[in-house]
Amino acid sequence: MAKVGASLPDIELQEGAPDKTVKITDLFKGKKGILFGVPGAFTPGCHKTHLKGYVTDYEKLTKAGAEIIVCVAVNDAFVMEAWGDASGAKGKVHMLADSHGELARALGVELDSEKMLGTKRCKRFSAVIDNNVIKSLNVEPDGTGTTCSLSNEIVGQLSKA
Repeated sequence: MAKVGASLPDIELQEGAPDKTVKITDLFKGKKGILFGVPGAFTPGCHKTHLKGYVTDYEKLTKAGAEIIVCVAVNDAFVMEAWGDASGAKGKVHMLADSHGELARALGVELDSEKMLGTKRCKRFSAVIDNNVIKSLNVEPDGTGTTCSLSNEIVGQLSKA
């Protein structure tokens, strides 16, 4: 599993469409922000609690120092785009597709959810990233809960990073 002080892996993700790729390291280069991962778009905990919190708390998070907020899930780019649109995330949270789970594996947060979601996914986590360095990392103990990775938990970590 990734550790505080480690650098983000240089992995391309999709934003908006499969042919629109962005390197996670390009997004966080020279910026402080939040990277959070979820098991699946539109799933109850992810939709009603996790993403919703980051969208609702956007002003609070930016005032605390977040220059960028990124949500990642092992879903396709079209689903992530639709989820962002349905959740009011546009202009607040970058909705990135880790369609092959490369980032989840590289960070050590891959979730074996084949029985529930049909494939391996991403554990629920949040991290403060400063210029591509992990400054804090919160991984839900069971990989799916909604406690330590929520927006109200990370806001205080931003000012300490």
